[in-house]
Amino acid sequence: MESEPDSTGNRNGLVIPKNHRKLHLLKVDHLYHLALDTEKDDLEKMFGDVRFVCFGGQPSRMEKFSALVARELNIDDHEMDGDRPKNYAAGTDRYSIHKVGPVLSVSHGIGIPSLSVVFNEIIKLVHYAKCKDVEFFRIGTCGGLGLEPGTVVVTEKAVDGEMNPYYKLAVLGKPVQRLAKVDQTLLESLLRCSEPDDGFKTVKGTTFCSDDFYEGQARLDGAFCEYEEEDKMKFLQELRSKGVCNIEMESLGFLAMCHYAGVKGLIKKSVYTLRK
Repeated sequence: MESEPDSTGNRNGLVIPKNHRKLHLLKVDHLYHLALDTEKDDLEKMFGDVRFVCFGGQPSRMEKFSALVARELNIDDHEMDGDRPKNYAAGTDRYSIHKVGPVLSVSHGIGIPSLSVVFNEIIKLVHYAKCKDVEFFRIGTCGGLGLEPGTVVVTEKAVDGEMNPYYKLAVLGKPVQRLAKVDQTLLESLLRCSEPDDGFKTVKGTTFCSDDFYEGQARLDGAFCEYEEEDKMKFLQELRSKGVCNIEMESLGFLAMCHYAGVKGLIKKSVYTLRK
């Protein structure tokens, strides 16, 4: 069964969760993994001006990114916790959330399952906060195919371990497929930001999204490995021949959930290692 977005995804720039009718029957909606809720927290006052939500894997990385945003945008009135940007999700050890001006920085852990939990709650957060025209970005690192370390890859297509461009999950015991679709307007807008004197190369291409760090990415150093170096290299060359330029573990789910939710989303990764 393939599930496509409907008209409830976005209205007048506001994010409307597909489950909004059931959500509005709740006396209190607890965003459990963010340590926030609709009763004790004035979410509109706290987050209503958010325009950009940037997701990344590690809490420490997203804290540093938040500090970078503050410097680049020259914003010094954001909430701090001592000498560090305030973590609004400090009441839980699952994720982190930092806010600087219109930019929300969110950690999501490793892989689509971890990402999907915080993604659901961030969708509800920006809904309750009445954020308008919000855009989601996934930033981080990846393994590159035929690309030098430091190259920035903007995903124009994401595929799974079988080269399918959709996210698969089971709902009530039945398979559901959700298309991972890139917002082309956002893609082209970001690519136009590239400058000749950036000091790094920016490319667009297909991202291979694996469910696993070791076998799923043809690594030889995991606890399980029933293939040889030549099998690994043959597989990586096959990926390159199909237009894949980087490998990671979240892109497919991220783009599929953005598309399904009716939110503009994009992925920008920096190559940290060359897989060959």
